[in-house]
Amino acid sequence: MEKKPERRGLGRGLSALMSDINVTAEQSGDTSAQRRQDSLIAVEKLLPNPNQPRRDFTPEALENLAASIRQKGVLQPLIVRPIAGTDTYEIVAGERRWRAAQIAQVHRLPVVVRDFDDTEVLEVAIIENIQRADLNAIEEAAGFRQLMDRFGHTQEKIAEALSKSRSHIANLLRLLNLPSDVQGYIRDGKLSAGHARALITTSNPSELAKTVMEKGLSVRETEQLARQTSSTPSRTKTSSGGARFEKDADTRALEADLGANLRMAVSINHEPGGESGILSIKYNTLDDLDSLCRTLSQMDRD
Repeated sequence: MEKKPERRGLGRGLSALMSDINVTAEQSGDTSAQRRQDSLIAVEKLLPNPNQPRRDFTPEALENLAASIRQKGVLQPLIVRPIAGTDTYEIVAGERRWRAAQIAQVHRLPVVVRDFDDTEVLEVAIIENIQRADLNAIEEAAGFRQLMDRFGHTQEKIAEALSKSRSHIANLLRLLNLPSDVQGYIRDGKLSAGHARALITTSNPSELAKTVMEKGLSVRETEQLARQTSSTPSRTKTSSGGARFEKDADTRALEADLGANLRMAVSINHEPGGESGILSIKYNTLDDLDSLCRTLSQMDRD
């Protein structure tokens, strides 16, 4: 069956829309001021998107943005869509500017009105958060996951559209395999993404994360701790207790890809030069196990 072409490329998200806005302003000559005036809307007529992917707006960051707005104004228009039957508008992109403008006591904001459907609103909101907000690693990973699950975008497509490497996308997606408490440490800035990645394939990431934070371990020390406490036996370790083989880059990349697609921790133990090995998939809940079984069953039918 021929694959249906995409409605529009991912790059047609916020950056492309903003590019259109800037070109209009630069090429419109004397009418640019009038266009901007016509696009000013009172802050009370702008409503936040109830499905906004980002829920946390740091007060300190909003205050800093408000200070900038007081000095220079709102330089980048918000993207909004009309709410049917009312004179109000829903914010598609720019909620941080809207919140900061209220702190700065700015009463009217520049906007560009677009007739987006619900799906387009969500997609643009996710892209805006990834591109423009200072996200922590978990928020960024959640944005990538939504683009993949809701809109069918591949890691390669996201990487190309957002000018990021595919390995960056894959590594962040793997963080979503960690327990919620460890993800919370990353959100709060108590644990870096580099530290957290070292804990993904361990059997007790929550306990190890606490050890890492208490002792202030470096990423390299965390990787060593993870290897020492791993409960998965290595097939390449000698019977006399000698050193085991390090996984090559291809094996680690495959683990990352499988883990990102399954949304579970994946470990591949394959002895160099051999033909056999062990593929381990770690699930955290019975729901995860059910999801894995459905995925495998679907593959069998296909």
